[in-house]
Amino acid sequence: MALDPPTMLAISTALAAAAALYLAVEWRSIRESSLLIWSAGFATITVGSTLALLRMSGLLLIGIWFANGLLVMAHWFFLLGVARFTQARLSRAWYLIFVAWLALLLLPDEPSWSKIMLLANSLLIALLSFRASLLLRPHGKSLSVGAVQLRYVLLVHGLFYLVKAITAVVPGTLIDLASLRGEIIQISLVEGVMAIMLIALSMTGTERYQRERRIAHLAERDPLTALYNRRALEQRAVRLLGEVSTARPGALLLIDIDNFKLVNDLYGHTAGDRLLVALSEMIRSVVPEGALAARLGGDEFVILLSHASSERIVALGNALRDQFHGTASQTFATPEAVTLSIGANLFDQPPASLAALIEQGDVALYESKRGGRNRIRLVDGTLARGEALRAR
Repeated sequence: MALDPPTMLAISTALAAAAALYLAVEWRSIRESSLLIWSAGFATITVGSTLALLRMSGLLLIGIWFANGLLVMAHWFFLLGVARFTQARLSRAWYLIFVAWLALLLLPDEPSWSKIMLLANSLLIALLSFRASLLLRPHGKSLSVGAVQLRYVLLVHGLFYLVKAITAVVPGTLIDLASLRGEIIQISLVEGVMAIMLIALSMTGTERYQRERRIAHLAERDPLTALYNRRALEQRAVRLLGEVSTARPGALLLIDIDNFKLVNDLYGHTAGDRLLVALSEMIRSVVPEGALAARLGGDEFVILLSHASSERIVALGNALRDQFHGTASQTFATPEAVTLSIGANLFDQPPASLAALIEQGDVALYESKRGGRNRIRLVDGTLARGEALRAR
C-alpha cells in the first residue's frame, strides 16, 4: 500500500482515535483532568483528519479550513492538558487563538490563499506547542521520564511547524491544499503521523508517573487528615532519628484529644471528623520545616522534631493547645471541655526504635491526662537525672 496523502491521513485518524480511547479509559480509573483534555485533543485530530479527506470530493471549506481549524484546536487542548498537569494558569489571551483562525475566512480566494492558510495554521500550532513545552520545564523539581519526553517532543514539533511556516512563503514553493500536493504537505503528513505516536507515548508515560505518584501519596497518607500514617512515619523517621545527637536533640510529641467522645456522641461522627481535620490543619501550621507529623489512629497524633529544645517543645505544645481549645469551644458546646493533652520526650541519643519512643511518649501522655488534662507533660531525657518538667 503506497503511503500517499489519503493513506497517511487514514493512519493519522486511526492512531489519534486509539490514543484518544486509551487516555479516556485511563481517565476513568484515576480521574486526572489532564488525561481527559489530552484525550479530547486526540479525538479532535481524529475528526479533523477524517474531514480532511473530504477535500478530495471538492468540499474545500470543510476539508481545508474546518479540518485545519480542528488541528489548531487539538493543539490548544494539548496545551490546556499540560497546564492542568503542571498546575499552571493560562492567560485568557490564549483563547484568542480561535479568533485568529476565524479571521482566515476573510481571505480572498486567490492563488496565494493556500500559502497564507498554511502559514497561519503552522504559526498557530508552533506557538501552542512552544508554550506547552515551556510549561513542562522542571522549575527546580525533577520531572518524570514521560514528562521530559513530552517536553522535547512538543518542542521539536513546534520547531517543525515554525520551519514549515517559513518554507511556505518561499517563492516558487508548490502548495495545493485542495489536492494535498506539494513537498511541504507530504512531509507534514509524515511528521504528523510520527508526532501523534510520539506525543501519545510521552503522554502515556506522563500519565503513568502521575498515577504512580498518586498511589504512593495515598499509600502513605491518612485518608481523613492527609497527614502521614504510621507506616510512612516509621519509614521517614529513620533519617531524622539517625541525626539525633547531643548537639541536635530530637523530640516526640504525642497528642490526644480530651473528651473527644462527647463530640461524637452529641454531634455525630461527621462532626468528630471535622474536628480531627481541623486539628491536623493546626498541626501543619505550627510544625517547623523538616518535622514529621502523623495521625496514629483515632484521635491520637504525633509530631517528630529535630534540633529541639525544651523551650521550643513547650512553646509549640502550648500554641497548639490554645488554638485547638479556642476552635473546639466555639464550635462544639459540651459538658466538659474538649482540649488537648500532650506527652513529649526530649532525647539526645537515637532511640532503639520509633515504637519504643512512642511508648515513652505514651507514658508522658498518661501523666498529662492524670494531672488534669489540657496540658503538656515533657520528659527531658537529655538531663543527667532524666527529671520530668511540667509546663502549663
